[in-house]
Amino acid sequence: MASFLQSFLDPKKNWFAAQHMKALSTRLRHYGLRYDDLYDPYYDLDVKEALNRLPREIVDARHQRLKRAIDLSMKHQYLPDDLQAMQTPFRTYLQEMLALVKRERAEREALGALPLYQRTIP
Repeated sequence: MASFLQSFLDPKKNWFAAQHMKALSTRLRHYGLRYDDLYDPYYDLDVKEALNRLPREIVDARHQRLKRAIDLSMKHQYLPDDLQAMQTPFRTYLQEMLALVKRERAEREALGALPLYQRTIP
């Protein structure tokens, strides 16, 4: 079942998945974003921890991309075509660190240790 689902979601094997990936790539290029920029650190604490572990330059570049995207969205504009051509929306910078954080959290839970971070209501 898992292999069927994986092949169904693979853009190389499924035409619909390829079309979805193309449309998503176009939308991300319009605003100069990367796919990893869409992860919300307030929603998932693993994302927040992964962002804290990344180098400061990468996090600053992420914030600049998000600010630019918000600014363009508020102005109802897109990036110029020459800048859109330079964008790399599916180049990841967060996935490896996020996978490491999730593995560490799962290991801590398996060993019965307390979680490193918990959601608190202010």
